[in-house]
Amino acid sequence: MRLLIIEDNPDIVANLYEFFEPKGYVLDSAVNGYAGLGLASQNRYDAVVLDVMLPGLNGVELCQKLRGELNDPTPVLMLTARDTLADKVVGFDAGADDYLVKPFSLVELDVRLKALVRRAKGSHAAAPVLRVGDLTFDTSTYTATRAGRPLVLTKTGYVLLRCLMREAPRLVPRETLEQEVWGEDRPDSDALRTHLHALRQALDKPYPFAMLRTVPGIGYKLVSHDETV
Repeated sequence: MRLLIIEDNPDIVANLYEFFEPKGYVLDSAVNGYAGLGLASQNRYDAVVLDVMLPGLNGVELCQKLRGELNDPTPVLMLTARDTLADKVVGFDAGADDYLVKPFSLVELDVRLKALVRRAKGSHAAAPVLRVGDLTFDTSTYTATRAGRPLVLTKTGYVLLRCLMREAPRLVPRETLEQEVWGEDRPDSDALRTHLHALRQALDKPYPFAMLRTVPGIGYKLVSHDETV
């Protein structure tokens, strides 16, 4: 499981690393809201552990941006010293999935995170239709449309589209796309570039703006609107 820890208390962060890393968890951390938002926008996580009282951008504001601006469904568990019902309501209204009051048990945190991730995976399985702007992909029937027009793709094209839509608008590293298509048996040639060119031709050529964007040397992402305007 990959976790994003957004917490400005170094002792709590150290305890989380000490507890979770021996269990095989992969952790990233940020000590303020803006840094945490940046990591969340660039990477895919199974869950986010989010402190409410953060410098710069507080946890409630950050969660609202995750759900609103990034359209990010990653489960969020909020940590806070505030234990009133009103405080919890504010957190849940911002889009949090669970709430844990400080001081907390690391064992309980682990159990809650596992439950959140299980529910999230079940939710994804029950909703096979992906949408980004006017682009729709029904992963159960492998039918994709943009602005109501069907897209004709290769099998690899559909796999790439699914991965890009699942992560949109976040950047997807080229290594992640290669892993999605070929697993550990990656080709030596630059086959990914060829497949992405074909996907771009079908996805963007007849339309007023390009949804598939390249970040040179890093990866690719899908956007729902013209970012150049």
